[in-house]
Amino acid sequence: METTVCFVVGARPNFMKTAPVLRALVERGAGRPLLVHTGQHYDPEMSEVFLEQLGIEPPDVVLGVGSGTHAAQTARALIGIENVLLERRPALVVAPGDVNSTLAAALAAVKLGIPVCHLEAGLRSGDRSMPEEHNRVVADHVSSLLLTHSENASENLIREGLDPSAIHLVGNTMIDSLLEHVGAAVAARPWEKLGIEPDAFGLATLHRPSLVDEPALLRATVDALIELARQRPVVFPAHPRTSERLESLGLGDLEAKGLIVTPPLDYLAFLGLEARAAFVLTDSGGVQEETSALGVPCFTLRSTTERPVTIELGTNTLLGLDPGRIREIPRCSTNGSSASPSRSGTATPARARPT
Repeated sequence: METTVCFVVGARPNFMKTAPVLRALVERGAGRPLLVHTGQHYDPEMSEVFLEQLGIEPPDVVLGVGSGTHAAQTARALIGIENVLLERRPALVVAPGDVNSTLAAALAAVKLGIPVCHLEAGLRSGDRSMPEEHNRVVADHVSSLLLTHSENASENLIREGLDPSAIHLVGNTMIDSLLEHVGAAVAARPWEKLGIEPDAFGLATLHRPSLVDEPALLRATVDALIELARQRPVVFPAHPRTSERLESLGLGDLEAKGLIVTPPLDYLAFLGLEARAAFVLTDSGGVQEETSALGVPCFTLRSTTERPVTIELGTNTLLGLDPGRIREIPRCSTNGSSASPSRSGTATPARARPT
C-alpha cells in the first residue's frame, strides 16, 4: 500500500518542526501521512507528551532505537526505517532537523530510490566537530526537496552547488508551533509551581557532549550557574544525559546549592518558562531561535551557531565554551523584549512579552 508522505521524527525538536506541516497536509486534503517515530528520545517527557501537546496523532510506527553511540543509534534507526519503507513504499520521505534519525531517514530513503524532503535544510555552523553538522550536510545533499527557514540557509545550499529549483524558503515551522502554543503555555503560569516570579528568573539547558562529557568543563559550568543563582533564581531542567554526568561527578544535589533543578519538562511547561524568563543560557540550537522569537535574551555556551540570524538580530550572544563568561549575563540581560515573533521565523521590532 502506497502512502503519499512519510515523516520520520526522533527527537523533540523534530516534533515542533513537523506538527504544522502535518496539519497543513491534512487540511489540504492530502490524507493522513505516515508518521514514524524512531524513539531516539524515549523519555516520556521528551517524546509522547510533546506529541500530545502539539496535537500530533500517535505515530504509526515506533522503532524504539533508544540511546547509544552515534554509529549504533544511527544503524538501528537506518535498519528500522528501511523496513518500514520497504513495506509501505511512500512517495516521499520527510526528514526534519539534524539529529541521527534525520540522517538515517535520508539515507534509507535515497538508497531505496524514494525522494527525500529535508525540512529545515541549509543550516550550517561551519563546525565539523559537531555530529549535527555532518547530518545536515548529508541530508541536504541526498534530498530532492529542500525546505529552508531563512535566506541564509538557502544561500548556503546554493553556495554548495545544490539545484536552486529544489530550494524553497518556507519559514520556520518550529516558530509556527511556538506561536500557536505560547498563549496557553504562559497562561498555565508554570513558574508558580517552582515558587518564582515571572521575568525574574533565568532558565538554563545543557546537553551537548562537547560540554557535558568534559568533566572539568561541566564542573566549571555548574559552579558558574551556582554563582549566578545567588543573584536571581535559575531554573535548570536537567536533560537525562546531563543528569548522568552530574551524578558521576558527585554533583547530583544542585538544589542544595541554590539551583532549581527539574526533570525534563514537557513542551508547554518549558515554553511558558522560556517566554517569561529574564534570560536563557543554553547550548541548544532550537532554543536560540525560540528565544529570539520571544524577545528573551539568550546566551549560548558554544563557539559557533548554525543559526546566525539570532546573532544578527542581537537576541543571542555566543559565550564560547567558556563558563567564566556566564558571569557577564547579569549585566547584559534586561527584562523586556528585544524582538517579537513572526510567522517567517525572523524577529521584528520589540513588543510586549507574552502575558
